Amino acid sequence: MSLCTEAEVARMLPLVNAQRRETALKYRHTFGQWASLKSWLMLAEAGVTGDWKYNEYGKPYIENGPKFSLSHCKHGIAVAVDEKPIGIDIESIRAIKPELVARTMNEEEQKIIGDSAVEFTKLWTQKEAYLKYLGTGIIDDLQHVLAHTENVHFETTVKEDYIYTVCYSN
Repeated sequence: MSLCTEAEVARMLPLVNAQRRETALKYRHTFGQWASLKSWLMLAEAGVTGDWKYNEYGKPYIENGPKFSLSHCKHGIAVAVDEKPIGIDIESIRAIKPELVARTMNEEEQKIIGDSAVEFTKLWTQKEAYLKYLGTGIIDDLQHVLAHTENVHFETTVKEDYIYTVCYSN
């Protein structure tokens, strides 16, 4: 993350297509611009190239290309690529807000969380990775997102100050 500078953003801008430049520059802060550009360059390094399209929910894809998912937070960037649908989410661990827990987690999940920011972040990344796997992004009913996930697998990793989850088909 030490390369997250305005100069590095300026260096990366010509390396992506006009559509991606426009998307990256919508971020108000340098970090968002940098992370947006870096994640797409990471995809290119992984061989994911082609004509970018967007589904009805705004998820990017390449027609007849590999499936991929992107995420970034203050402490990291996550990129996942597969032949089958895949979703990934990365989040910084930070203090939880009770109103957010009540709005996004069902009773069983709230019991698991208690007052643990780590448990909240684990469940949040699982929900968001699953929604990215589906290609919908965040939907209104977050309390019941994980109720129908029997046909997918989750791999959740906890690091010092962030958590990421990958969701993919069984």
